[in-house]
Amino acid sequence: MKLLKQIFAAFYRIWFYLVIALATILLFPFLVISILKYSWYPFFFKVARTWSAFIIYGIGCYPIIKREIAYKKGKSYMFVANHTSMTDIMLMFYATKNPFVFVGKKELAKIPLFGYIYKRTCILVDRGNTKSRVEAFRRAEIRLNEGLSVCIFPEGGVPDDLSLLLDEFKDGAFRLSIEHQIPIAPMTFHDNKKRFPYSFFKGGPGKMRVKVHKLIPTTSMTLENRKELKNEARKVILNELINPTV
Repeated sequence: MKLLKQIFAAFYRIWFYLVIALATILLFPFLVISILKYSWYPFFFKVARTWSAFIIYGIGCYPIIKREIAYKKGKSYMFVANHTSMTDIMLMFYATKNPFVFVGKKELAKIPLFGYIYKRTCILVDRGNTKSRVEAFRRAEIRLNEGLSVCIFPEGGVPDDLSLLLDEFKDGAFRLSIEHQIPIAPMTFHDNKKRFPYSFFKGGPGKMRVKVHKLIPTTSMTLENRKELKNEARKVILNELINPTV
């Protein structure tokens, strides 16, 4: 039985990449047009949401979203969530209509077709390179000044230990949110590790539960409060992972 599950998971993983390729090819003209001008990013974001929905449903998954708050149109947020799967990217696009820019690892830019769009729309960072982190921070500030939101997975990547429920958070997202006085918008992704983990012989279709938490304000905070803010956001997500409410 275990062998059959592993074979299914392997084929499911291949199917996932085929669906990504199909979605990217079908929407490629719109994706390319949307990145021709820097100011057209909101249009790109709408196309990316369609791309994400195509992939999520195409791999046999269905999102279940429980919201404690409705985001306001035209307002900037710092979106943060736990990170366990490549599908986190699609689910984050799916979960909000507020245009945001990802700060993500540069390795994903190597994926054919997807990587071409990814590196032209996201802020790429080599987390092991101080210069790269500083440049990513600067570019994120520019996007926030333009009125967009930013999304950062504050664990700094998927934990090497796949049994770890939630890794420690890095400071970057919380430093930016305090400096720009924008609220933290935490989300918890419950099932993405089950759907498409970083393990070749695991995964499969099913529900993708999302908890959209209340905002954590940064009004009147200073950089001295970033550890406090970071810990509060982590506590919100960890508590939801331990005691699901969706």
